Parts: sequence; structure tokens; C-alpha cells
Amino acid sequence: MEIIRATLEHLDAVAPLFDGYRQFYQQPSDLAAARSFLAARLSQGESVIFLAEIHGRAAGFTQLYPSWSSVSMRRLWVLNDLFVHPDFRQRGVGEGLLERARQHAIETDAKGLMLETAVDNLSAQRLYERLGWVREVEFYTYTLSAK
Repeated sequence: MEIIRATLEHLDAVAPLFDGYRQFYQQPSDLAAARSFLAARLSQGESVIFLAEIHGRAAGFTQLYPSWSSVSMRRLWVLNDLFVHPDFRQRGVGEGLLERARQHAIETDAKGLMLETAVDNLSAQRLYERLGWVREVEFYTYTLSAK
């Protein structure tokens, strides 16, 4: 397995994975919009995407968004997306992508990483906890729709 930092040149490989990720969260497939969204994030430097490839095939990806911790006055990376194509699950792809994200946090002198996952995504939760991620119990997450 090879994990590379994706650029605009990798859109054709990453976009179908991103579309699959969105479908996993019950969104309709829209490959053109997925490609356009990722192109905007990459061209504007708004996210970092790591792509896992096995024998030249796109196996999975993770997308990180920069944020800041005001308390520590340091960068914080939001691991917003993680997806492994069903053909490549149970082969260490998710673990490899999470490790690459951790390395990126170290390389950028970040405070760390944070992520959210669905309450019923138990396999992901087990992976995160096995790799040392800690489920936050001290803070609540609130959202407000901009509609």
C-alpha cells in the first residue's frame, strides 16, 4: 500500500471514493459535484487529502481541514472524512490513513487531530480506539443550521 498526498492530478482517483463516502452517509451519488467540491478544496488550499493506493488502485482516502485551538494557540486538524472502498476493507487501509494523518499533525506541529463519527459506526469506533483515539466526554457538540 502506498499513501500519497493528493493533488488536483489525483481527482479522478479520489472523487469516486468521496462520492462513496457521501453515499455511506445516505447522500445521493453525484460524482461531478464530488469532483468539483474536492477540486475547490485542493485548489484553494482548504484541505489536505491523503490517498491510499494498492497496486495502482484507489483504496481509500482521508480529508483533513485545518482549525485552531485558541486555548493552546496551536493548529488542530479536523479529520472530517475517512473512507475505504469496500473491496479493500480489512486490509489495513483505514489504519494506514489514520497513521498518515497523525504523521501530518506531527509534521505541522499541530496540537492534534479530532474527528466525529456516527453513533452506529461501531467498526470505525473500534479502530479509532484501538489506535489510541479517545472519545471525548468532557464536551458536547452542538450544531446550528444556517438555513
